Formats: sequence, structure tokens, C-alpha cells
Amino acid sequence: MSNDQSAMNELHWLIDMVQTIEVGLVVLDRDYNIQLWNGFMENHSGVSPNSIKGKNLFEQFPDLQADWLKKKMESVFVLKNRTFISWEQRPYVFKFKNYRPVTGRADFMYQNITLLPLASLTGQITHISIIVYDVTDIAVNKLQLKSANEQLEQLSQTDGLTQLHNRRHWQDCMEKEFDRYSRYGDAASLVMIDIDNFKLINDKYGHPAGDKVIQHIAYLLKQALRETDCAGRYGGEEFGVVLSKTTAEDALNFTERLRKRIEESEIAFENRLIKVTISIGINDLDSEIDNSSTWLSGADKALYLAKQQGRNQSIINK
Repeated sequence: MSNDQSAMNELHWLIDMVQTIEVGLVVLDRDYNIQLWNGFMENHSGVSPNSIKGKNLFEQFPDLQADWLKKKMESVFVLKNRTFISWEQRPYVFKFKNYRPVTGRADFMYQNITLLPLASLTGQITHISIIVYDVTDIAVNKLQLKSANEQLEQLSQTDGLTQLHNRRHWQDCMEKEFDRYSRYGDAASLVMIDIDNFKLINDKYGHPAGDKVIQHIAYLLKQALRETDCAGRYGGEEFGVVLSKTTAEDALNFTERLRKRIEESEIAFENRLIKVTISIGINDLDSEIDNSSTWLSGADKALYLAKQQGRNQSIINK
């Protein structure tokens, strides 16, 4: 076989490989005109190499983030170094639809991109190569794992009956708020809530009715909260609320609105209407409170007084 024939065979194999390889391959000149557009790019864009060769990439694909991508490309031309674009930085550069059955939940192909400088024989960077890797399977698996971990984290922090924070996570909120007060002196109030005569409700209507009452109180409490507040189920029929940037007087306004709304509401259970009330203790932060346990004890003390003085009322710890 002659040298010319051997070279022709090698060129044929190279062209065949470029066209059939399972990655996208695009070569651009210095003006971003397309010099090579392989089979992967044709299959996913629907645009043939013959129809696009010599045309400007950004004119042919106006959806591309031109300013951002040109900056990336310019750095490759000037610095003569390759650069990478991860799907985690930007899900895709070319908006190709995802047709893979395994990852059907992704509408578009997730892509990793390599931008590669191509030098002439004189060492000048005259062209740039864009290599497009389809990483949809990896991306979707990672996103699903992240979502599952977030759900597990949420479950680990949530009380199953009320969907409020569980006691452990609520106490974390309380300690963080106390730390914020210690550093910055921001006002904050702690509110402890207890359902009045809850044992009688369980004895009269049964535990399923008691659970319904707890859920009802939690629902009304959630509706009353601001985004910055943190509410949790502290124990059986007891709830705790951390009110950030809130004085005791402002906390009293909050608790009295909640208390009256609960007093006026009814819980339907097995063709019966159950009415309940709550007692509330409030303790705001001051310089005499040296830790979160003392803060909590003061709110508990106020709650005890509310019970002792006839229930269905809010008391501020003095």
C-alpha cells in the first residue's frame, strides 16, 4: 500500500470517527464561523453539516448566550488554554431535547462542555473546538439524590402529625436565635402554647379526636407565622414559637390574635364539633437571660401562670 493510500485510509478513519463518536464536536474559526459540525450535533440539532458549514454559530443559534459564551471563547483564544463548562454551572449550552428513556424526566440534555484551542503549524490559535458531552444520566441521578437527601433532611426535622418542626429542630432554632441576640442584641420572644384540658378531650372523644385537635391548632399557628418565625411541636399538646425581632408586647399581639381565632373556631370530628382554647406563656430576651435554657424556663413559667389563672389567656413573664 502506498503512503498516499495509507494517509487516505487514516483520514477516512479519522473522519468516520469524528462523525460517529458519541460526543458533539464543533470547530469554529476566529470569527465564530462553523468549520466542522459532526454527526452528534446533526442528530440533536436537526441541522446538517453541509447546510451549516461556513455560517456564524451565533447567527444560526440565536438562543445561545452569546455574550457569556464569547467571553469564554475569547479567553481560550487569548490565553491558549482549554476551559470547561459544567452542567452544574449551566445545565446546557446547546438547547437539545432529551430523548433518552432512562432520563425521561429531563426535558433537555444536560451537557458538560470543553472549549479547546486549536493551533496552526505556526503555533497561532486560529480555531476553537467545542466538545459537547451528554451527561443527562449523571445529572438527573445527582439531582434525584440531592432531592431525596433534602426530603430526608426535611423529614428528620419535621413532626409527622403537625408538619411543624420537631422538638429537636425547634430547639436548634431557639438556640440560634439566642446566639443572634448575644451577638447583635436583636429583640426576640419565646412563646409556649398548651392546649387547655387536652386530657379531657382525649377521654371524651378518643385519641384520634385529640390528634385532629393538635393538627387544627398547628394549622392555625402556621397561618399566623411570618417567614422569619420558627414554630415546633414541643411535646404532646404543647407548641413552641420563636419570634425573631419581636418584643414581648408585639408577641402578646400575635398570641392574642391566635388565641381568639382558636377560641372562635370549631373542629369537626365524627359529626361532632369540638371547641378548644389555649394558654400561652411569653418571655422576651433581656440582659438577665444568660442562656437559651433560662429563656425557655421563663416562657414555661409564664405558661404555668396562664394555666393557674384560669386558662385561655396569654401571660408575659416578668
